[in-house]
Amino acid sequence: MTVDPRAALDRLLAALEAHYHAVATRRADDDPKVDDAYDVLADAFEVYDDAMVRVHGETLPFYLADDETDDEDDDSDDDEDDEDDTDVDLDPLDGVELEES
Repeated sequence: MTVDPRAALDRLLAALEAHYHAVATRRADDDPKVDDAYDVLADAFEVYDDAMVRVHGETLPFYLADDETDDEDDDSDDDEDDEDDTDVDLDPLDGVELEES
């Protein structure tokens, strides 16, 4: 089933508005309305992303992160990052001579 990208965009925009409203009017840190709006927004984004790929062959410049996978990846990335930090050259112009005009 192919979804119309325009309809998917309209749904995504409505989901963004609903998420904003849920966050702006939240009554507690664990307000279920915010969680529900988050889930609807995530679903609307995935439908829009899929519709754009299927109809126009176009990908979006961002993606939804998988919360469970990210937590595991963050732990392993931290260990790798600690090892790699000593080898990184932070000055991209180090050793580059600039011409004077």
